[in-house]
Amino acid sequence: MSGYLVSDTRKVTTHRFIEMKQRGEKISMLTSYDFTTAGIVDGAGVDGILIGDSASNVMVGNSTTLPMTVDQMIYHAKAVVRGVKRALVVCDMPFGSYQVDRKEGVKNAVKIMKESGCDALKLEGGAEIIDTVKGILDAGIPVMGHLGLTPQSINKFGTYAVRAKEDAEAEKLMADARLLGEAGCFSVVLEKVPAKLAAEVTRELSVPTIGIGAGGGTDGQILVVDDMLGMTKGFSPRFLRRYADLNTVMTDAIGRYVADVKDNSFPNENESY
Repeated sequence: MSGYLVSDTRKVTTHRFIEMKQRGEKISMLTSYDFTTAGIVDGAGVDGILIGDSASNVMVGNSTTLPMTVDQMIYHAKAVVRGVKRALVVCDMPFGSYQVDRKEGVKNAVKIMKESGCDALKLEGGAEIIDTVKGILDAGIPVMGHLGLTPQSINKFGTYAVRAKEDAEAEKLMADARLLGEAGCFSVVLEKVPAKLAAEVTRELSVPTIGIGAGGGTDGQILVVDDMLGMTKGFSPRFLRRYADLNTVMTDAIGRYVADVKDNSFPNENESY
């Protein structure tokens, strides 16, 4: 692999994530949900790829992440893994697959790892799920934590607004981050929390933090690939930077194709057998 921005083509591991934090190198992550996109994202030099349960919104059109099942996550993860050579591949454990109890959480974690071939799993929550996190880690499966705005808990929060602005919630987030780090998580995602708090958590933890809407003080950043490429419209949170306008590019290309078919200019002689 030639890599667009990366000369080091070695496979990225959870250990290398920690090494990157130690030497002050920022970690880049994006989501992917299919083989073709994952191959492009990986080839461009991203460090980590998340098969997010955001596939529920982006790929399926649901309003929340809650409907995703273990088998659906495995389907997307298998496709992504086949397209990736270098990046660390992390798969979300979907809602309901680990919240019931430790035994069921470990069972589902093993199933996802065995059937998808991904490198690690991501779970939302802190003290409430720490026993399950420890069980999954004890099974030899690397875990990425996720604190702040946890979309699987949307019905509890009732809003996608910034989390941990009040002292009590900020203190709980810090305590949860410590718990996840001490348990052995190799990284923690911080979503939509004040930048100052995210920076404090980052300084406190020996493992890297990955931010989304958490300012520049985290050890890395993650965005949903469809959002940063401008494929989606009508979703413009403050933290999102669009690096392309693929919605317009694709609409224009498809429109020209339709016109060519209608006026019989496609296919031409060179495109026929």
